[in-house]
Amino acid sequence: MINYNPKEWVSFIFHIHKADTFRKLWPLMLTVAALSAGIAYLELNYLKLAETTYIKNVGMMHNLLGFVISMLLVFRTNTSYDRWWDGRKLLGALTNVSRNLAIKIKALNLDAAEVEFFKYAIPKYAFALKEHLREKQYFGKDSFLIEIDGGKHIPNQVATSIVSRIYDLQTNHKISQEQLITLNADTSQFTDICGGCERIRNTPIPYSYSAFIKKFIFIYVLTLPIGWVFSLGYFVIPIVPFILYVLASLELIAEEIENPFNTDANDLPVDEICNNIEKHVNEILS
Repeated sequence: MINYNPKEWVSFIFHIHKADTFRKLWPLMLTVAALSAGIAYLELNYLKLAETTYIKNVGMMHNLLGFVISMLLVFRTNTSYDRWWDGRKLLGALTNVSRNLAIKIKALNLDAAEVEFFKYAIPKYAFALKEHLREKQYFGKDSFLIEIDGGKHIPNQVATSIVSRIYDLQTNHKISQEQLITLNADTSQFTDICGGCERIRNTPIPYSYSAFIKKFIFIYVLTLPIGWVFSLGYFVIPIVPFILYVLASLELIAEEIENPFNTDANDLPVDEICNNIEKHVNEILS
């Protein structure tokens, strides 16, 4: 995730960051500019279709379709941002439940071996969930504290180990039944958070909807020079690529943030959140 000062207008306007969509779109923008130049040259010098009423009114079609495509892109961007924000709330809940569980474990005054287990297991769940959402495997350091089967759902295995350890504490009369219920309320949230994150990752925007928007933008931009060359002349060469940049950038941004757990520039700072969980749990239990 990019850290920035929202009040620095100059850096926003004149600096092209690696996450800027201009870096991805400039080859396509040059192609569209060349196409616009070719259409403008043919029309202004050879075809002379400006007097044809039906051809000249093509620009009216773009006025109508421009409103439709703007509504589609607004809905697309809002939907993706809702997924991004939902993911942020889930990771915030993971941070809170990890701290709360560590605080309650600290208050129980358990043996050093028990405290050491939870000091390792609670942050391990966060790291295991991070790698699981990125479709990777995570075993962590000192993995002998928890037995992990790499072919199975690793966050579930870590959560199972935590819950089993807590139930063993109650069986061995190290904690009371009331304390077990209190701790169990926190541990159950791990699985709830994991399920919420998996829901975001495994259910992208429907393919037909995303494909339709891309085709719509492509056809709309390619026909812009035909409709506007009569009134703009050679000015269509810079104007049409700029319109492409605006419309396609919104779609690219929506694509990037609809799965907020990856490593793209505008995704959530999952690595930093996991590191903070490990740091704070170690501070509480040390």
